[in-house]
Amino acid sequence: MRKIIVVALVGLLAQLVDGSLGMAYGVTSTTILLAAGVAPAAASAAVHFSEIGTSLVSGASHAKFGNVDWRTVGILAVPGFVGAFAGATFLSNLDGDAAKPLVAFILFSLGVYVIYRFLRLGGRRPEFRSRPSAFFLAPMGLFGGALDSIGGGGWGPVGTTSLLSSGRLEPRKVVGSIDTSEFVVAVGGSLGFILALGSQGIPWEFALALLVGGVIAAPIAAWLVKHLAARVLGVAAGGLIVVTNVKTLAEAAGASGLSLWSGLAFLAVLWVVGIVWAVQQERAARETARLEEAYAGS
Repeated sequence: MRKIIVVALVGLLAQLVDGSLGMAYGVTSTTILLAAGVAPAAASAAVHFSEIGTSLVSGASHAKFGNVDWRTVGILAVPGFVGAFAGATFLSNLDGDAAKPLVAFILFSLGVYVIYRFLRLGGRRPEFRSRPSAFFLAPMGLFGGALDSIGGGGWGPVGTTSLLSSGRLEPRKVVGSIDTSEFVVAVGGSLGFILALGSQGIPWEFALALLVGGVIAAPIAAWLVKHLAARVLGVAAGGLIVVTNVKTLAEAAGASGLSLWSGLAFLAVLWVVGIVWAVQQERAARETARLEEAYAGS
């Protein structure tokens, strides 16, 4: 029972971050389930079934606050569904023990990517030229959907960061559109897993716990998306993903004891330094914006 409560809290916190950043629900939840000893395919399946409910509530909440670009959602939906279904089928056919290091490496890479993207923002403000084209969105949806099922997360890191870096959609609509389209990706991944694993191979108690926590957090996150410092949350979530999956990779390579925990402690220190730096960058960016407004007003 204690483990179920912990998983529900993880789902709540992960959805708070995901609903505010457009990423990290899948990779955070899958990372915790893997650490709890759940097999990669079963962990990803539980996360995707929970995401059907959390992404539906999150999408509705974002739509209510005007955070969704429906053209972007419409173009992403089909390739995202196809990619997620194919990725779920591929992961389900891998041996569980052999898949753990592969999934951990994917999650580790995504965590590094999340940290990099948010630390490099600095004080720059995006310029929005035009909405992204179908030629840009369709391949991104296919790749993001496949990676989402294989890695237990990836739709947000690929989609949100790609759209933000393109500078063609304002950040709140990037987050809202990615969270809304994730419903279709979750359905595609879930169908792939249930066809490949069968209902007996899915830890439904974990899926339900993640669902409950995520549904509670989704409306709150949609409201907070306009108020929270995205770069700080991004670095915090990315650091958690990196540190946890480095442990899995190190254990797979045979590391243990003092060397393992010393390495994790060093990474944890870097993580804290990154968060502090992100806070300083956020303060500097806000001060620059305040001075620019004051100068324009004079």
